[in-house]
Amino acid sequence: MHTSSIEHTPLLFGHDQRTGIVAVEPAGHFVRLFFRTDNGLLFHDEPFRPFVLVSDPALLTGCRVPCSIRQLDGSDAFRYQLQFDSWGDCLTARDFMAAKSGKTSGSSDAPYLFISDLSHQYLLSTGATLFKGMDFGDLHCLALDIETLCAEGYEFSNPERPEDRIVSIALKDSHGDEIVLRGDVLSEPELLLALNETIRRTDPDIIVGHNIFRFDLDYIGKRAKMHAIRLDWGRNGTTAHVSPNSRWSLAEKVIDYPRWDVYGRHIIDTYFLVQLYDIGLRSLESHGLKQVARHFGIAADTRVYVDGGNISATFQTDPERLYRYNLDDVRETLALFRLLAYPWFLQTRIFPYSFQNCPLRGNATRINSLFLREYLYRGHAIPARTAENAPFEGGYTELARQGVCGPIVHCDVASLYPSLMLTYRLGPSNDSLGLFLPMLAELRRFRLDAKRSAREAATDGERHYFDALQQVFKVLINSFFGYLGAALHNFSDPAAAAEVTRLGRVTIRNMIELLNAEGAEPVEVDTDGIYFRPPTGCDNEDAEQALVQRISKALPAGIEVELDGRYSSMFAYKIKNYALLGYDGRITIRGSSLKSRGIERYLREFMQELIALLLAGQAAGIERLYADYVARLRSHDLDAAWISRSETINESPAAYREKVRCGKRNPSAAFEIALAAEKPYRAGDQVSYYVSGSTKDVAAYENCRPTRAFNPAHPDINAPYYIEKLRLLKKRFEPFLPREPSLFDL
Repeated sequence: MHTSSIEHTPLLFGHDQRTGIVAVEPAGHFVRLFFRTDNGLLFHDEPFRPFVLVSDPALLTGCRVPCSIRQLDGSDAFRYQLQFDSWGDCLTARDFMAAKSGKTSGSSDAPYLFISDLSHQYLLSTGATLFKGMDFGDLHCLALDIETLCAEGYEFSNPERPEDRIVSIALKDSHGDEIVLRGDVLSEPELLLALNETIRRTDPDIIVGHNIFRFDLDYIGKRAKMHAIRLDWGRNGTTAHVSPNSRWSLAEKVIDYPRWDVYGRHIIDTYFLVQLYDIGLRSLESHGLKQVARHFGIAADTRVYVDGGNISATFQTDPERLYRYNLDDVRETLALFRLLAYPWFLQTRIFPYSFQNCPLRGNATRINSLFLREYLYRGHAIPARTAENAPFEGGYTELARQGVCGPIVHCDVASLYPSLMLTYRLGPSNDSLGLFLPMLAELRRFRLDAKRSAREAATDGERHYFDALQQVFKVLINSFFGYLGAALHNFSDPAAAAEVTRLGRVTIRNMIELLNAEGAEPVEVDTDGIYFRPPTGCDNEDAEQALVQRISKALPAGIEVELDGRYSSMFAYKIKNYALLGYDGRITIRGSSLKSRGIERYLREFMQELIALLLAGQAAGIERLYADYVARLRSHDLDAAWISRSETINESPAAYREKVRCGKRNPSAAFEIALAAEKPYRAGDQVSYYVSGSTKDVAAYENCRPTRAFNPAHPDINAPYYIEKLRLLKKRFEPFLPREPSLFDL
């Protein structure tokens, strides 16, 4: 187990130093803590009084539930902590105060603060966190994946159709044990009972699956109900609590899913972890397990693939192949969990949340919990949530030059906004205890300590641990500015955030002036960094490094500029949209205009090849590239997936249909496919389709076909439609292509 001194800092990791806690659950008037020890799993019950914070205890007058009142220091809004004998009493008090004040607990101006998760309340109150003193490998994990039969005449397996069924359940635990529960040996009720027994026997801390909420668990739950089988997976023998209409928001995405909570265990959906990984990088073409596994290089060379539409046929004709395929799915799922869940395991040691909930909370919400925990520990009143403010001006961005140029150097300010906050002492005005800046300073110091420990590590395991830890600290450091500017949190301050961005713009403009004075030419400027052409004579890395250091020394103390990259050429398309060619030949593309998953794959590939030609100074070859793509489209001898478009539906199909009927939105091809499908679609589901027909000006929503329905023997792909889209894409780049000679050039 790692015993880094970094983790002994109560401000970040809580004041309760107990190690090995893997779960916290309610137990009547008590809270039950599950511990992972050298002697196996143990549990301990301790009393806990749930609470509500209020501005005036008179708000509870007339409510007939016993409570004690703890008065907190200071004059901030929530000066009283009402403590109750049971969770039921706490909920009764919440409902009473909501009715009396006319404000629900979610209202930003409610005169009370209620935290709806009892385990979260306990962790906030005590300063305990999960997984202290544990290695990631200490967790007992069980990955799960199912395969299902679809009745003849239907496209999708439906758990509510009696003749459909589960035909395979693959399981792999963190000790390497693998099992496939086979539907050719066991009936479906026997499969479900065997699954129950496997979960009891392996006793996992974590149940893992890819899209496990929206498919595997949902299907298992409905089939178990059909067979009157009790899925008693909880560590206290209880069944899962299912919240059928849960919703997770991530940036512009909204994903509807049926959430399962299993007593004493955590459920981690690697589909959600993939979404979190890809939200900033946008490097994945798909979030499906097979594509993601290939992207990360965790798919075995001998991996078995079975098309989704052939599951039933494979079960009938070659069940052994289906079971190998199912087992490969679960192997990839566990490998993906190990790859993407580690940072969230580390964050669960910091934040007062369960492992299941930590990734589902936004950065600002998690940081807010650190302040709540410390204020409660010190017995201090907590300010009301910040009102929703008008947006303030952001960072400085500029595209000084379009087109292709080189060589290029990138310099940026290390953690610009956190550095400005620390240098100019900018924190929230309502932080009475003054925790914001010390916490930020500690995080920055810890990150440097972790980076140094990674460099000095004696083993690969230690190096991996400290490198992951410093990456977590980096994310947290950069999230502090986002928290400062976020509305509806207790310690945010949009006015202070606006001052930070103002100083950031001043800093970047100073850097531009300094670079110009050196004879450099800025090309693309984005909030905390600048891409520039170095001056004549500055033609090697040492000279470029010296130039960046001169820029750094000319800025105020605490603001450090670093050389972040060197490139042989750059294609600057528009602000925040550019491509870079490294000296090693690797191409990096940034920006949604140049790298969009929303467009068809053939357009993405064409754009990537076009950009590569531009960066290499071979723009004359673009016409030939265009002609090759047109010829391929006209041949019809192609995979429908190459020209298909994939879209994520952001609301239920029923809501879409009603909006179209009322004229509140335009028709959409993806939604029309979803409405016509037998499979029920939810918000967050992805739909792939292509356009049929023979003319370029057809309406996609009237001529769309599901990609899975494409028949290569009778191709109906609309070549003129796709050629026109290709022409329009190429037209966007014409200002950067060689100009055709005119009469005036002759």
